[in-house]
Amino acid sequence: MRKATRTEKIPGRAEKVRRGRSALSAQQTIPYVRMLQDGVCQLPGGLFTKTLAYEDINYSVASAEDQSAIFSGWSAFLNYFDSSVPFQLSFVNRRSGSGGRYQVNIPPAHDEYDSIRGEFAGMLKGQIARSNNGIDRAKYITFGVSADGPASARPRLERVEADVQGNFKRLGVSSQTLDGRERLSVLHGQMHPGPRREAFRFSWADIVKTGQGTKDAIVPFDGFDFSQARTFRVGRYWGAASYLQIMASELSDRLLREILELDAELTVTLHIQTVDQTAAIKKIKGKLTDIDRMKVEEQKKAIRAGYDPDILPPDLVTFSKDAAELLSDLQSRNERMLLLTFTVINLAPTRERLENDVFTVSGIAQKYNCALKRLDWQQEQGFVFSLVLGHNEVEIQRSMTTSSTAIFVPFITRELRIGGQALYYGMNALSHNVIMADRKRLKSANGLYLGSTGSGKSFAAKRELIHVFLTTQDRIVIVDPMGEYAPLVRRLGGQVIDIAPGSPHYINPMDIQIGMDEDESPLSMKADFLLSLCELIVGGKEGLQPIEKTVIDRCVRQVYREIALGLGDGGMPLLQDLYEELLRQP
Repeated sequence: MRKATRTEKIPGRAEKVRRGRSALSAQQTIPYVRMLQDGVCQLPGGLFTKTLAYEDINYSVASAEDQSAIFSGWSAFLNYFDSSVPFQLSFVNRRSGSGGRYQVNIPPAHDEYDSIRGEFAGMLKGQIARSNNGIDRAKYITFGVSADGPASARPRLERVEADVQGNFKRLGVSSQTLDGRERLSVLHGQMHPGPRREAFRFSWADIVKTGQGTKDAIVPFDGFDFSQARTFRVGRYWGAASYLQIMASELSDRLLREILELDAELTVTLHIQTVDQTAAIKKIKGKLTDIDRMKVEEQKKAIRAGYDPDILPPDLVTFSKDAAELLSDLQSRNERMLLLTFTVINLAPTRERLENDVFTVSGIAQKYNCALKRLDWQQEQGFVFSLVLGHNEVEIQRSMTTSSTAIFVPFITRELRIGGQALYYGMNALSHNVIMADRKRLKSANGLYLGSTGSGKSFAAKRELIHVFLTTQDRIVIVDPMGEYAPLVRRLGGQVIDIAPGSPHYINPMDIQIGMDEDESPLSMKADFLLSLCELIVGGKEGLQPIEKTVIDRCVRQVYREIALGLGDGGMPLLQDLYEELLRQP
């Protein structure tokens, strides 16, 4: 078992140790040479990498036409990378006991409603804990270039970074580049599984003060144990590294989605290396030549045996057809040949739970005519492969075209998650995460509750009303024809005004605020309103005549004359006053 040592090996020496013999410390297991503050990481062999975190978009709920457009855009995204830029797609699912990115922001106000605040906050914390079973999901892409040093690698990495972000933007995907500390935080999370993992504490100034390196800040205190053939230990958690053996002739875009939606801690990694187009075409042509030679030999055997030479072995016919289609794809259909390595790292607190999780993932793979194979005696290589570094130590590759690789679409559904004083709007039906949003900060602040009778529309509206009351100072006005909100309003100390034929309360349509700072005159706006009101009341089918509109407009201004001039007692006129003024007209 490899314990964490207190010092980090100097660059260069760690690489020699890995080449000559097995790692002796937990720090030597981590394959990078050094991590720079700007996020550039140097790996053995002169490879320099950077990492971007990206968000989700709505793919699963999109129409067939939109899904096809996203798939085409994702294929173009994969085609961007050439043979000199290997890249790695990482999907990290970690269990978080504190709600992860979702936080309850209902501070006590030290008033009579703090008891309600506490009860409502407890309800939200329970929902967040149950949301997606406490799994926090993150997506990363890591790309690298070969260079002599960071100075020569940095401009090339920045160029690739700008292109990758531009391609993401065309897909509608938001992304951000991780700096050195953020990349170390991701690595720390991968090496400290479980909801009660220790917090990541690191600053670049600590290196000078303590003499410890970046690896000392991320390795688990209990170290690693790779002594077993089919499992390993990272800290106090059990782990298993497996790879996906693709045997299906046609893959489904649901395979990756179903694996990522599991209630388990795991890391799915796709390491992709583009093959040079000329070399790929030359290789396929060579394979076709070999198949044709095998056909000729089989035909010669058939002639000597005295049976029809057109009868060939089924496998040979299938291989010939597949190779011809692959060559056509590479030459005329904007396809490229990619080398794909697909691994799954499962982590669990007990060995029994680990085996159950691996069995579940294996069942999903078998459903889509694939197989999940354990990396026997290669558990360390599999774990190192899964780290968000861009380092590949698993020499198991599958040749695939761009479209067949793009079927692993990394998008499911976009989360509506806004920080600050966001309101709770229920659970996402696909991802099972809570929806936290502030409608006033969205493109449109309007909202509608739609649903069948008894589906909970009124309850959802009351829940939002309570959340707004407890967390903001907003003014809440409710128009309630059925009277079902009155008890809630009274409980929250609000005012209930009954408007009905038998109630003592009335609405005065003549009420006006002269001092309103508006672009248009309040008097003109009120005149337009009263014209519309009179047209509804007495206009009939043909509406008001022009002379009638003129008379009404003149009377309205006459009624408000004293208020506009600041005369009289300041009382608002009534419809009776307007009616009397109309009677006085010729």
